[in-house]
Amino acid sequence: MPALAARFFRFFARLRGFFARWLRRAQAPGRFETGSARSWRGYLTTAPRVEPARDYLVYVPAGWTRWKRAPLLVLLHGCRQAADDLAALTRIVDHADAHGMLVLLPRQTPQANEWGCWNWFEANTERGAGEAAIVAAQIVRARRRYRARRERVWVAGLSAGGALAAILGLRHPRLVRGVLVHSGLACGAASSAAAALRVMREGPDTNVVRIADDAYIAQRRDTCDVPLLVIHGDRDDVVSLRNADALVAQYLRFNRLARGDAAAGDDPLPPPFATAHTEEGTAHAYRLDDWHAGATLAVRRVVVDGLAHAWSGGNAAYAFADPRGPEALELLASFVRETGAVDRANK
Repeated sequence: MPALAARFFRFFARLRGFFARWLRRAQAPGRFETGSARSWRGYLTTAPRVEPARDYLVYVPAGWTRWKRAPLLVLLHGCRQAADDLAALTRIVDHADAHGMLVLLPRQTPQANEWGCWNWFEANTERGAGEAAIVAAQIVRARRRYRARRERVWVAGLSAGGALAAILGLRHPRLVRGVLVHSGLACGAASSAAAALRVMREGPDTNVVRIADDAYIAQRRDTCDVPLLVIHGDRDDVVSLRNADALVAQYLRFNRLARGDAAAGDDPLPPPFATAHTEEGTAHAYRLDDWHAGATLAVRRVVVDGLAHAWSGGNAAYAFADPRGPEALELLASFVRETGAVDRANK
């Protein structure tokens, strides 16, 4: 009996030590980890010799454990910008820690684009292959490695990163719960790489509504429920505000909420369900327009007065950030709640 009791106490001590170590790990501080993913569909027509793989960062929030499946935000940087820059200027670390959110930050390689841009205008990428396929592979890898909630994967991007986010929403809706496009463009907005700069200044030179129809048909499903949040400044002289309207029209059609044909001269934008205009002292005012699918919020457009080509509410110590605007990540958090994405994911 004494021997049996001794074994029991040793077992109990080991068990207590295990739980103590587990609890210490659960309260570990947030950290960045690195990784890489490839896709056999990831080759670019504009850079055919570049390997179809990209590196990425993952921010693991403070207190994360494998026992509680966290949401995943994919954050895509713009041109002349690195993933680290976008993480800093958006203050994503603080946001991720507060919301218990994993963050995937794909990294462009200069071999694929000397300006650090995502090649949203490249033919394969616009069809969902190319760099869209590579980022999709990163999403799958990160989701599996960190046990992220499949139904709570959101993609956000700035400028060229926003354009790639729009492509992922249309071409990979099974991977993406919703999309934030900040100062970006619609999927397939440019008919060629040579037209990209003109399209940024003047708006799409393609029928983006018809592209939404093609993407919808390609999914072979009855519905494509991909909510869209668009944030754009009315003083943006790099990417025209017309691109924000084109994005709204494209996602309304993709979600089967608009019937007009832009090529036939129809107005592709039905009136918004609700409109609000907010002014807050010296901060930029903004206009908010909502479109609903029944009682569910599907598309929201936020036009920020006086905002140039910059992340709204970003850290002023970095380029492409304007602290006077409403905080884009808070607008996204509110949009996620109002679309009902969190409630559906928790059922």
